[in-house]
Amino acid sequence: MICPVCGHKGNLPGADWCAKCQFDLSSIDRLSASDRVEHSLLADPVAVLEPRTPITVPADADLGRAMREMITTHVGTVLVTEPGGQLTGILTERDFLTKVAGAAGFDALPVSGFMTRNPETVTPADPLAFALGKMAGGGYRHLPVVDDAGRPVGVISVRDVLRHVVRLCRDG
Repeated sequence: MICPVCGHKGNLPGADWCAKCQFDLSSIDRLSASDRVEHSLLADPVAVLEPRTPITVPADADLGRAMREMITTHVGTVLVTEPGGQLTGILTERDFLTKVAGAAGFDALPVSGFMTRNPETVTPADPLAFALGKMAGGGYRHLPVVDDAGRPVGVISVRDVLRHVVRLCRDG
């Protein structure tokens, strides 16, 4: 980063202070978008993806019910909720393959024994880049979207983000 005061070019990206004159660089070192896609990722909220209505099962449901919900609604994940509607877990196709496959009588086993507890979430107002960072950092293909009370209001997937980016590239 080039210091606007002394012109020093040796400052590392993200540096808080100029290495030569000690000028405060933190106020000018902001992410800036160079195209429509970057601008959307930085400025648009998760809501722009129009998150799908979540498919939920109660925490005391069995795996058979969860699997039937996933199959009949053609989704790759179900959200697990407590009686008050708060999100308590997520159960994905990957969970069935890595945790459930081969278990005798799996359909009667409780969802709570196989779900991922307290999953990462986003709100409809969070920036797309924040959601994408969570997905990339955790290796998640799905993220629950919750309201301020922690109740699921949607689900987004990597595919949703890709469709959004493709739409921006095509329309721009």
